[in-house]
Amino acid sequence: MTGPVVVGARTPTADQTDPAARDAYRLPPETVADGLGVDPAAGLGTEEAAERAATHGPNRLAEPARRPEWLRFLDQFRNWLIGILLLAAVVAGAIGDLRDAAVITVVVQINAVLGYLQERRAERSLEALRRMLVPTARVRRDGAEQEVAADALVPGDVVLLEAGDRVPADGRLTVAESVEVAEAALTGESQPVAKSTAAVQPAGDGPAPLAERTGMLFMNTALTRGRAEMVVTATGMRTELGTIAEALRTGAEPPSPLQVQLDSLGRRLALLSGVAVVLYALSALVRGESLADIALRAVALAVAAIPEGLPAVLALTLALGVYRMARRGAVVKRLASVESLGSATVVCSDKTGTLTLNEMTVRALWAAGRRYDVTGEGYSTEGAVRAGDGGPGGREVAEAVLPFALCNDARLTDDGFLGDPTEAALVVLAAKAGLDADGLRARSPRTAELPFDAATKYMATFHAGADGRTLVRVKGAVDVLLDLCGSVRTADGTRPLDERRRAEIRAVTAELGGAGLRVLGAATAELEGEAAGPPELPSLTLTAVAGIADPPRPAVKEAMALCRSAGVSVKMITGDHADTAAAIARELDIPGEVVTGADLDRMTEDDLTARVDGIGVFARVAPEHKAAIVRALSERGHIVAMTGDGVNDAAALRAAHIGVAMGVTGTDVAKEAADMVLTDDDFATIVRAVREGRAIYANIVKFVRFQLATNIGAILTLLVASLAGLPAPLTAAQLLWINIIMDGPPAMALAVDPARDDVMRHPPRDPRERILDLRRMLAIGRAGAVMALGTVALLAFAREQTGTETALTMAFTTFVLFQLFNALNARADDGPVLGRHQLRNRTLWLCLAGVLAIQVAAVHVPWARTIFGTVPLTGAEWLLCFAVAATVVLAELVWRAAGRVWRRVRGSAA
Repeated sequence: MTGPVVVGARTPTADQTDPAARDAYRLPPETVADGLGVDPAAGLGTEEAAERAATHGPNRLAEPARRPEWLRFLDQFRNWLIGILLLAAVVAGAIGDLRDAAVITVVVQINAVLGYLQERRAERSLEALRRMLVPTARVRRDGAEQEVAADALVPGDVVLLEAGDRVPADGRLTVAESVEVAEAALTGESQPVAKSTAAVQPAGDGPAPLAERTGMLFMNTALTRGRAEMVVTATGMRTELGTIAEALRTGAEPPSPLQVQLDSLGRRLALLSGVAVVLYALSALVRGESLADIALRAVALAVAAIPEGLPAVLALTLALGVYRMARRGAVVKRLASVESLGSATVVCSDKTGTLTLNEMTVRALWAAGRRYDVTGEGYSTEGAVRAGDGGPGGREVAEAVLPFALCNDARLTDDGFLGDPTEAALVVLAAKAGLDADGLRARSPRTAELPFDAATKYMATFHAGADGRTLVRVKGAVDVLLDLCGSVRTADGTRPLDERRRAEIRAVTAELGGAGLRVLGAATAELEGEAAGPPELPSLTLTAVAGIADPPRPAVKEAMALCRSAGVSVKMITGDHADTAAAIARELDIPGEVVTGADLDRMTEDDLTARVDGIGVFARVAPEHKAAIVRALSERGHIVAMTGDGVNDAAALRAAHIGVAMGVTGTDVAKEAADMVLTDDDFATIVRAVREGRAIYANIVKFVRFQLATNIGAILTLLVASLAGLPAPLTAAQLLWINIIMDGPPAMALAVDPARDDVMRHPPRDPRERILDLRRMLAIGRAGAVMALGTVALLAFAREQTGTETALTMAFTTFVLFQLFNALNARADDGPVLGRHQLRNRTLWLCLAGVLAIQVAAVHVPWARTIFGTVPLTGAEWLLCFAVAATVVLAELVWRAAGRVWRRVRGSAA
């Protein structure tokens, strides 16, 4: 029986069991202060603060437990493939090839250094968190205001804050004057949150989401408006930010699918090498060969079984993929992540700024009794207000939105806007209706105002009018304005706001809200005389209702369609309201049910794992929810890509197979925790990266198949020749030569193979699928068998016709040519062997030509003949070698044709 999803998010401590700290948002501020033993008017005494500091410790995030650097470096060698490569270096050195041994050792060292540097990312994430903490704080102690170091704060301290200040600890508000707080980095809430001192009672039995705890302030959030005082309820690792730091400190990144597959491949190669050496040694002993010859041949076989160039080619493939992705707006921090993204089955995306523009836009308007659509996006004034019949809004619309322009502190600039995003959207609306907000404010200066307050939910400004009158302009929540209004402006002029008209306006508001729009109303009135200060509001006239949203990015719909065709599901995870998130999901065709953080609190981990595939939108979620969602998807066998930009996303970014941070809006913590950073914050860039990742994996398969076919062919060639009583077709020097030239240029050319056109029209590969599945193992085995039989048969034939030395040279040359033809088979892993696509990789053809030239030199250049023990060949002998080598392509064509015939026959029989 598992507990709720959030259980285990942090270790309970003494002060977390204190209701005054744990449930502070549910309680009145005076109750919280009493529970913490403090009078907010006087603050703590100096001695009391010192005693609490000794009990609770400093208000800072804990340092991570450090493993010795040398052990962390040695950890990088603890996998099978690295072990095999180290063995290859020893073997190469044992047979005198010190250069090859040195190259292998250098490659292994480079891989170890890269892995070691990757291990330090978690520490850098925590360091980024600590850099964000506030260095000092203003507090009230001993009845006086004073400034103290932020790490000296203790539960019970009274902290004083103003607009622009960052919050130094978690605390319960005792004073809140027009307070709004930017909490996006912690909660994902796209807009500043209005705060008040009122207690909050959650709708269900579980805790309220962080974004709805309006009576609380949280460490490292920032006041964007107003003045506040709070009583500290939690410090250091007991804060919400400390919860995230603990998850970063203790959480482990899952291995990439590629790492898992390469480790499995290493074990297989170790087994293959051992079996080959044992079989050869037994057959040689039976034939009575000397132990010295057996040892030399065994070493050669061991070398033949190990693809020494695999890590180098793998690193090149991933590095080239990183370069291509960087040019397209995705900066990759971990090489293996490139391939992980290609095998992603689920992308968990934030809403604000990733799927949407993060630019508030008025999209619908009700004015003078009519519904209007508003075109244009973001803070550009391009667009118009149009009625349902397509006609433009007239003077009545301009008059209706006038309060939005005057009761407003935002200003548009060349670079965007200054002020609140929602107010900026209303200024843009006024511009589209033909109003110049700056000009209006200059002609009708503000004489007084009632600033927005979370308790009243409206803002009012007072302006000098004609004949000594005062004009009142108001904007705010529609339900609040309806209670303040006695009339409404309609198509027939101003009319009393009777119950029928109230019901009509409420229906419009519900319709806009149901579409995921944030709804604001505008109202106006006139007062006799000039206002010397903010007077009481008179009865108002409702003029307009605006629906505001953060619209989807233009390219996201196309990217979503591409994800669907590629079999990649998308899930939206956001701190925004469920209705807003659901509306964006409908617009982007994201299927599945909508659940909230409160719903997740009522689920067990098993429940979430069972339901997670059917959920499309997670709204109002907390940081621990995001990590739980990633874990549930992983339990279902998914490869998870997670996007995020805030501190609240860091733990989930690390828990995912690949974390994707936003480069423009992302915090340093998110960027450090992620594997990839988007320079344009665009979801479409993620989809392009998925395509690149799939192409990279396909190329990895190609060169692994190519290299292992060479190794299998060499092993079988030596074994078959030995069993047939023929001289060894390949010497140890020739085997190393083949490994060097075949593991080098041709394999690297396969690494840059262009992606196939249909790469995003197939579902993602099964994460459990091996690089070498049965189909590919059979293909490698076929190619190796054809190479072995062709090489040994040619050796036997030529030995009778031309003598042993020429026959051995022809066998050596034929085996090299086999690799050139087999490169065509490797490129056509699951496509046609011959076709125009084979001409698309010019680099490969240049490399094959280069290898052929080198082989010609090895056969005909005198000093090279001395090294490799070759003799010159005639033109006819070269043609015979080419003809035999081409049989590896012919055999593949025959095999595939036979397979098609068999499938048709089996289909007809069924």
